Order: sequence, then C-alpha cells, then structure tokens
Amino acid sequence: MTSANDPHRSLIAVVGPGAVGGLVAAFLQKARHDVVLVGRPGTARRVSEHGFEVVTDRFGAWHAPLRATTSVPRGARVLVAVKADGLADVAGPIAAASPPEVVSLLNGVEHMTTLRAAFRGREGGPAAGPVVVGASYAGETLRTGSSPDTAMTVRHRGELLRITVPAAAADLEVVQALHDTDIEVVIAGSEAEVLWSKLRFLAPLALLTSVHRTGVGEALDADPVLTDGVLGEVAAVASAEGVPTTQGDLRAILGGFPSTMRSSLQADLAAGNVGELDAIGGAVARRGEARSVPTPTITRVVAQLRGQIG
Repeated sequence: MTSANDPHRSLIAVVGPGAVGGLVAAFLQKARHDVVLVGRPGTARRVSEHGFEVVTDRFGAWHAPLRATTSVPRGARVLVAVKADGLADVAGPIAAASPPEVVSLLNGVEHMTTLRAAFRGREGGPAAGPVVVGASYAGETLRTGSSPDTAMTVRHRGELLRITVPAAAADLEVVQALHDTDIEVVIAGSEAEVLWSKLRFLAPLALLTSVHRTGVGEALDADPVLTDGVLGEVAAVASAEGVPTTQGDLRAILGGFPSTMRSSLQADLAAGNVGELDAIGGAVARRGEARSVPTPTITRVVAQLRGQIG
C-alpha cells in the first residue's frame, strides 16, 4: 500500500474540478497526497489563485489550496470526474499524457467505451498499456460560487460519501490513495456490477425528481403508475445486465434516501442544460433495446425532459 507519507508516491491528476472532482481532490490533499486538478483555463486559474472552500456535514469545513492546470501532467495517475457529456473533450488529452492508471467516477455505463477507445493505437504509453477502470461515487455534493475572483465552494451534504471500485482494481495506487482519506472505499464485484449497482437507483432518482421537480420522497408518490413503470423497467434492464434487481429493491433504496434529496440532473435541466439525461436515462433505454427489454416509460420520460430544454 502506498502511504501518504511515502516520498515516492505518485502525482494524482483529478480531471474535472466540479463538485465531485473538487471534493475528492480536497480529501486527497488533506491526506497529504500530491494532487492537481485539471480543468478549463478560467477554472484552472481560479482554483490555483483561490483554492476551494470545502463544507461538509460530516467532516467539518476547511480551505483546500489546490493546484490546477489545463492538461494532465505526463505519467500522472488519473481520476476522471467530469460529467459524461464532457468526456469526449478530455478522453484524448488524458490518453496523450500516458497515465499508468485511469479510474473513472462518471455516471452511467457507456462512458467506459469512450474512455478506453482513446487509448487504442496510441504510442508512447506504458508498455503494457494503462489500467482503465470504472468506479462509482455516491454522495450529495454541489459546487457553488459564480464570482471568478473568489474561491468556489464544494458542499457535501449528509453522511453518505463512498467510492466503490471493482475488485480487480483494488491494488491500484489511486485506490490505495483514496483509502488514506475519509472517503469510504468499497471494493466489490466486477466493473459492470459496480456501474450498474449505481445506475439502477440513479436512473429512477434522476428521472422522477426531474419530471416532478421535487425531492425523491414526493417524486416516488406523485404518480404511482409512472413510478412503477420507471422502477420496473430499470430493474428489468439491470437484471439483464447481470445485476439482479426487483422493483421492490429500487423502491427500498430510494425510500431510504432523505425525502428532500434531489438529483444533479434535475438541477441541470432547471438551468436549461441537458446534463446527463442521455448518459443516465438514454443509456438504460439503449441497453434495454440491446437486451430485448422494453423500456417505453423511460423512453417517454427522456423525450419529455429533453423537450423541456428544446
């Protein structure tokens, strides 16, 4: 295991200085790991000048004087924390930096194809090629602060803060570094199981809260027919993808969340952005089609939400 006190520990580049990326980078820095955020020029400058203000219910608040740059340092180990709709813009530059390890924290399942494709045929990387794995992040996290002359704030609400990593990636240096932080790290199953174990509850959470524009508690009860349709279809697709799930399982998971919990997709749509609608709802529908599992309710909801933007 690579200790935070090991002078030979590797640089970790967190691509995507948003809510998740900023929070994870702040925790890694707090654990005395060498970390740099990678983002667009304006955001990178702002982070370098002002850092992040981190506010959590569970771990207190602190100022994180993080470094930031516009490109991945060559040879750094990488955590990818952009949203799915931004992956196409960063996958090539990540691959060009020849990282030995890449751990993705994106929502959905289809992004892993895009990320791995960026490394195919690229010369100059590690002899055996990089290790590219999909993990999942769980926690209610927001980034606020619109003024370019002040620090952005990362706000983590509640008790849940967890990263789940496939068993095959347990020994990666990035994963060992995460173990040094206050973030709960769970090692469990295959990559498909890790990604679908999150998507199966994220999809109904995102779709139902977005349609009803309310917290998950009210959203579950607002239209029982719609709720049953979404939960049943997601459960069927997840089961076909190798993660056995029932409608009751999903209702129990969502019912265990704070009733006021909302989704980041809901916030994106309210701001006039399509966000991860396609990566979440669209992906479930496409995997359903590929598995011959009908998803008429999900398809209708995705179209309805997309129409609100247009």
